[in-house]
Amino acid sequence: MSSHGVHLHVHDRYVVMDNGILQVTLSKPGGIITGIKYNGIDNVLEVRNKETNRGYWDLHWNEPGGKGIFDVISGVTFRVIVETEEQVEISFLRTWDPSLEGKYIPLNIDKRFIMLRGSSGVYSYGIYEHLKDWPGFELGETRIAFKLRKDKFHYMAVADDRKRIMPFPDDLCKGRCQTLDYQEASLLTAPCDPRLQGEVDDKYQYSCENKDLRVHGWISFDPPVGFWQITPSNEFRSGGPLKQNLTSHVGPTTLAVFHSTHYAGKTMMPRFEHGEPWKKVYGPVFIYLNSTANGDDPLCLWDDAKIKMMAEVERWPYSFVASDDYPKSEERGTARGRLLIRDRFINNDLISARGAYVGLAPPGDSGSWQIECKGYQFWAIADEAGYFSIGNVRPGDYNLYAWVPGFIGDYQNGTTVTVTSGCMIEMGDIVYEPPRDGPTLWEIGIPDRKASEFFIPDPDPTLVNRVLVHHQDRFRQYGLWKRYTDMYPNDDLVYTIGVSDYRRDWFFAHVPRKKGDVHEGTTWQIRFNLENIDQKANYKLRVAIASATLAELQIRINDAEAIRPLFTTGLIGRDNSIARHGIHGVYMLYEVNIPGNRLVQGDNTIFLKQPRCNGPFQGIMYDYIRLEGPP
Repeated sequence: MSSHGVHLHVHDRYVVMDNGILQVTLSKPGGIITGIKYNGIDNVLEVRNKETNRGYWDLHWNEPGGKGIFDVISGVTFRVIVETEEQVEISFLRTWDPSLEGKYIPLNIDKRFIMLRGSSGVYSYGIYEHLKDWPGFELGETRIAFKLRKDKFHYMAVADDRKRIMPFPDDLCKGRCQTLDYQEASLLTAPCDPRLQGEVDDKYQYSCENKDLRVHGWISFDPPVGFWQITPSNEFRSGGPLKQNLTSHVGPTTLAVFHSTHYAGKTMMPRFEHGEPWKKVYGPVFIYLNSTANGDDPLCLWDDAKIKMMAEVERWPYSFVASDDYPKSEERGTARGRLLIRDRFINNDLISARGAYVGLAPPGDSGSWQIECKGYQFWAIADEAGYFSIGNVRPGDYNLYAWVPGFIGDYQNGTTVTVTSGCMIEMGDIVYEPPRDGPTLWEIGIPDRKASEFFIPDPDPTLVNRVLVHHQDRFRQYGLWKRYTDMYPNDDLVYTIGVSDYRRDWFFAHVPRKKGDVHEGTTWQIRFNLENIDQKANYKLRVAIASATLAELQIRINDAEAIRPLFTTGLIGRDNSIARHGIHGVYMLYEVNIPGNRLVQGDNTIFLKQPRCNGPFQGIMYDYIRLEGPP
């Protein structure tokens, strides 16, 4: 590392930050990153692209009821915030006024960039502010995007088991590929690298849950250089720890996604009203560059990036950020306690909520955290005894939320938790009573908010991404929804309690069947035997849904042809998780009362019908189903 101090060079149209390790050039006053010089590479960004298409903040928004507008955020005012040999922080501000209505999103946006002495990278964060008197809008997405040199960066790493040589962007052009069922998915028919012949490329195969999305990026082999996007905290990301976002993909492109509607749909799109003040800080995130000596294995740069990511996580919250809108460590608070579970049908004693996800998020309803996107969220995982400590919480008002792997439902404490600067809130013992009316008669699956435990078929052998073969996330292979028709060309799935095994007999997605050029709704059966039925009592069917896309679940008991179902969800879900290779989206839990007189002594059948069939991706992924007897 260089002992060179940080220097700022301000020119008419550009600003250059230089610490002797790397030089970062930004347009002035736009604040678009036009160049990053590092380790003998004059610019790691794609020099063939326009300067506005190399390293930039962007967003997608619309006026209420209006069309979507894509906006590369360009500043209009440049300011130096901090300039010392230890640190430079610069600002590129775009302010809004009524003359810009309809053209730009009604926000003041302040993009900040920070370079430190001896640091092999650059930090960036943004301050978004909506004033009370400004018009309303909806925000679909905001992020930072980097387009790297395609002649240098060919190897991508998202996780230890998702890293590989990637196709060239030219491979996705006409003549070199076949577009599949949607434009993001391509079959490589004549790739520049013949080793990739016959593989599928789809950027959604590299999506990741927020809780695991800490570092990803690219490696150049000549010279051996890595480019990495590190996100040290999830506090500013929308949707909590399980929200899935894009990472890196063919381009070579690397993204820092702060907010998106992917895997959730319009429920994830915040609407800001006229008269609603709002301010939020996105980031900082860290753009890290590393290198190794010629002769060393360039793939070790991924291991180094993971080590650097862990160091950045330990440093959070950063002490060097200049904005007063970003509270330092001593200005934040902590909440701690113990979560226990009461389920007398499992154990008369309280049960430790080990492994529970416990979080502070803006006040709302049970489970609202998974679509919350205006405020901040802070999460911890409970230890073996159920103890949790949620640290580095920004001052503000929150509710406490939790969910526990192995148990259905969401915990929410409606009491407002007010976090103040430097506080330590002792929450004591908290008891969660998961939904239950009676003993379990039978169950299908594992209540973990995902469908990954169910049967996931092998992909069509002509539509494979080889990095996902024998992968724990094999559900990310392309086209698995089509395999249902292959397996059940005429009759639908039948699951027999006590005989069937959900790991091999319950297809991971309840999707339509393709018949010729059209699709048809499908009806699954659960067959089970009951003795000693209480005709006067109610039985309870609980259906936890991991994801739904423009779907409907109709439930009938012992009569598949009944005109009116006993229960219907109506039209639900816009997750699009089936098409985008997610194994979950927005979690939903339904309970269905089954009068005892609807059941018969001996063999019974529950019919699960998904009638919506305008396309192949309409469907449901179940998390868990349970039938309970009378109390």
